[in-house]
Amino acid sequence: MIVDRQGRRFRNLRISLTSACNYACTYCVPNGKRLVAAQDELSAEAMARGVAYLIEAAGIERLRITGGEPLVSPKLESFMTAVGKMGLDDISLTTNGQLLAKKLPLLVEAGLRRINVSLDTLDASAFRSIARGGDLATVLDGMDQAKAAGMKIKVNMVPLRGQNLDQVMPLLDYCLERGYELRFIELMRMGHLAKDNNAFLQQFVSLQQLLALIGERYEYAQTDAPVDATAVRYAIPGLGNFGVIANESVPFCRTCSRLRLSSTGWLHGCLSSSNRHYVGDLLDKPRHQALPALQRLLVKALGDKQEVAFSGGATVMKIIGG
Repeated sequence: MIVDRQGRRFRNLRISLTSACNYACTYCVPNGKRLVAAQDELSAEAMARGVAYLIEAAGIERLRITGGEPLVSPKLESFMTAVGKMGLDDISLTTNGQLLAKKLPLLVEAGLRRINVSLDTLDASAFRSIARGGDLATVLDGMDQAKAAGMKIKVNMVPLRGQNLDQVMPLLDYCLERGYELRFIELMRMGHLAKDNNAFLQQFVSLQQLLALIGERYEYAQTDAPVDATAVRYAIPGLGNFGVIANESVPFCRTCSRLRLSSTGWLHGCLSSSNRHYVGDLLDKPRHQALPALQRLLVKALGDKQEVAFSGGATVMKIIGG
């Protein structure tokens, strides 16, 4: 097992199935151009083989499928069929929900039981302004159908000053009523925001500000979370839970267990590092050749992790998923 001096190792793999997306969210794509698949994206077979090799080489236990938007990828069915047979403890998927109802039979058939839906507002006009694509009602209907199919749903919201801060409480109420767990995600200094501190500060909403806002209506108490969790979790007695991924306010680098594989075959050990390690060429090699080389790259990727806190990164989130 590959472990660093802080006792960290890779347990969670996040794999970007494609860089394509049917949205162009303002905090992800500042130029408003909708993302398309990269020309050199790996095949479903190569990506599945990469997961299998990483399970063996790094001890991966949990897999999250991301994008871009994974539900737009033609590789989705064959990839999920393959990884569903690998014996992982947990497989989940992050989606914007626009195609969720349409793809739900496939997801259920593949054995998926947990999804995260990115949703920043319940106001239809604000939704169009932030996402620059899609339709709010379609997303909400997809979530309802997924819940009826027995899936556990978490909702991810990025609170942004001047854009959707007024939606914090409506979205929290909505999730509590339906048994979804809402997770607020502090804005991250990535991509264009790593270079423009003023733009970051103008939009950033902290953990403390969120808790103050929620505390005006609800009593809450911090509750348990796994040691390598990114979210600080809170319970509202009798109603449910919510979480805050407080990258700026409560850094979690000391316990990070995440590894990311891009759709084009690059390993990223840390979002705060511009380092990346190409493994695409290894995925066509037989196991006995691929694993030793992969383990050497994993040592480098683990060494890329920050000691204490995220310090910003030029890497663009849209390239490597959430």
